[in-house]
Amino acid sequence: MNAADTAWIIVATALVLFMTLPGLALFYGGLVRARNVLSVFMQCYAIACLMSVLWFAFGYSIAFGDGNAVWGGFGKMFLNGITADTLSGTLPEVLFFAFQMTFAIITPALIVGAYVERIGFGFVLLFSGLWMLLCYAPVTHWVWGGGFLADGGIFGDTGVRDFAGGIVVHETAGLAALVIACILGPRKNRTTPPHNPGFVMIGAAMLWVGWFGFNGGSQLAADGGAAMALTVTHISAATASLSWALWERIKFGKASLVGIVTGTIAGLASITPASGFVGPVEALVIGAVAGVLCQEAVNLIRNRLHIDDTLDVFAVHGVGGIFGTIMIAAFGAGSWIAQLGSLAIVGAFTVVVSVILVKLVAAITALRVDLETETNGLDLSVHGERAYDMSS
Repeated sequence: MNAADTAWIIVATALVLFMTLPGLALFYGGLVRARNVLSVFMQCYAIACLMSVLWFAFGYSIAFGDGNAVWGGFGKMFLNGITADTLSGTLPEVLFFAFQMTFAIITPALIVGAYVERIGFGFVLLFSGLWMLLCYAPVTHWVWGGGFLADGGIFGDTGVRDFAGGIVVHETAGLAALVIACILGPRKNRTTPPHNPGFVMIGAAMLWVGWFGFNGGSQLAADGGAAMALTVTHISAATASLSWALWERIKFGKASLVGIVTGTIAGLASITPASGFVGPVEALVIGAVAGVLCQEAVNLIRNRLHIDDTLDVFAVHGVGGIFGTIMIAAFGAGSWIAQLGSLAIVGAFTVVVSVILVKLVAAITALRVDLETETNGLDLSVHGERAYDMSS
């Protein structure tokens, strides 16, 4: 065990959990109507709790067990055989488990943005749990757990390069979000602006800080590689924020607060897969392109295809993660065949599994709330609470 590495990954684990609670909850909560903000908080919080238990029970074993190239197996269920002295590289394995658990939390939580304001709460929990175990965990094994997409797999000695989750986190969450949005259908009222842009900015700022643990921690060591990953993450985020705001100003005459912080998330998602393989100049390029590319993806999904991916999960996270994964090959840090092939394999798998799970879970519990509940808001109708006292 290396004490410095261990100390850094303990901090990084806390930072990645901070991304979901409260970062993502605030970011998404500010974007919805006031009558639905608590439902978003509840969805993010409940997902964090459920994924933690399921990752402990089965998910970690599926992703990082000693099974085969496709499936990790159940040998490490409930951390079987793992003690405080068991090592994973230079880290206690129980810490590696906890760090990866925070990724298993935020990935299904990202999907929340696609279905807010109209989804059944039971559906959220059942779908998220099954999706994490049957989609996210296997993909994690394929890419990070020594599976068939990694080095020595189907692409030979140079397997896919995904440092912190462009494929594993952002492509899977983005495509699952798109699937649910298409099957669920649009909200009855799609024109309501964000009820609290201040929440959105605070949440985005928390995500930005937490992302240092997300990308920097993925080095799994306290060394120069972690420092470089952290640095390029910041540069990409800052540049994408500016390019989004500039493009918004050119197109609409004004640069908005919600716009610039959405650009931040686009830059962060785009640098995630490449953060261990590129330098600051490449990060500048990735961020500059991401701010414009993801904004145009929002316009395509929302206004041309008329898909109500409510908080633009696919356009920002999905497109950003895919773009960053491709840029690894463009900058010569990975194989074109491995990068594109892995994107295609994981993309097809994610879509198929997500469609099956949506149909299956919808047959068990209501996919969508009724019109009255949607009109009145999920906070009071589903959870019996209000975020704001309207009488005071």
